[in-house]
Amino acid sequence: MKLKPMKIDLKGKIILVTGATGGIGASTARGLAQCGATIAVHGHKQLKKAVRLALTIGNGSRPFFADLAEPKNAEGLFQSVLAAYGRIHVLVNNAGFYHASPLRKSTEAWLADWDQTMAVNLTSAAVLSRAAIRHFRKTGGGCIINIASRAALRGDTKDFLAYAAAKAGMVAMSKTVARAFGKDNIVSFVIAPGYVRTAMTAEYIREHGEISLIREMALNKLTGPEDIVPTIVLMASGMMDHATGSTIDINAGSYVR
Repeated sequence: MKLKPMKIDLKGKIILVTGATGGIGASTARGLAQCGATIAVHGHKQLKKAVRLALTIGNGSRPFFADLAEPKNAEGLFQSVLAAYGRIHVLVNNAGFYHASPLRKSTEAWLADWDQTMAVNLTSAAVLSRAAIRHFRKTGGGCIINIASRAALRGDTKDFLAYAAAKAGMVAMSKTVARAFGKDNIVSFVIAPGYVRTAMTAEYIREHGEISLIREMALNKLTGPEDIVPTIVLMASGMMDHATGSTIDINAGSYVR
């Protein structure tokens, strides 16, 4: 059996990346575009960053804006991208909300935190996935890549119950999509990072120091967004289709299953 060449060419693929204005999302958009893909760059508050990134990576990439704390906006986002390009080949559910919610908060405040965390991390990702599945079934297939967390698999600290629950829900959702829609040529994956050097972890690093994170890792270097991107590119290429339903851990060995 002749093996296919390992060159990855994503030219002609339209890829929607949510939360693309910073951290893992921005690096993902750049990495996919470097392989020829056209990126629908989703942003919310950082409008200028989204516009600048779309112009910088080229390939006809464009910025799109939506507040995913309101899940109904996720449907509008997908339809806006579809109206602009006519086709979407890959959805990367990367947008995330990481917010401490101590148990001492009032029930009302704690529930508000829970609802916002679920809305951004799970419900909006589900709405986008639903829209993608409906589109992919009409167009011959597609790929969904979900950025979860090691917290989905090992839990998190006491102030992040909602975050761990939302990311665990994302993993279960992705497995279900893979099992239920594989015959429609739809594949679904999860990447589960640990601590990654992004704005989301900057406050923790300032308070506790980077060395405190490195101590719990097998490697001597904190994971960067650029360490996540190659796996996303490979998933988007179609070369990993037979790993559909799987979760790939990228956490510098801080959590090994």
